[in-house]
Amino acid sequence: MSYRKLGRTSSQRKALLRDLTTDLLIHETITTTEARAKEVRSTAEKMITLGKRGDLHARRQAAAFLRNEIADIKEEGDTVVVQSALQKLFSDIAPRYEERQGGYTRILKTAPRRGDGAPMVILELV
Repeated sequence: MSYRKLGRTSSQRKALLRDLTTDLLIHETITTTEARAKEVRSTAEKMITLGKRGDLHARRQAAAFLRNEIADIKEEGDTVVVQSALQKLFSDIAPRYEERQGGYTRILKTAPRRGDGAPMVILELV
């Protein structure tokens, strides 16, 4: 198989990857286990590639995968601007990597998890 099963059923695995990918795009760094990070890296890079394409079809494909979560709330004068994870991907993250041909994420190893000794890593956008 060309992917990790992560000890879950396919629906649980898909939900986990959707959540972690959305959180990575919102916070731009997450701490998770090494196996999860290696799987999330693949989906996150696909989402950033869709963001770089920027057309309507790419936006709809990304919207079908990402969770509808609030990424940022700003006040501009009298109005309050709420930015979703999808909007952040297309307006903030994708333009950053316009000149880059892949390799948008970095995995940094940290200390093992205290409870079970699982190898932990920090997954961040470059």
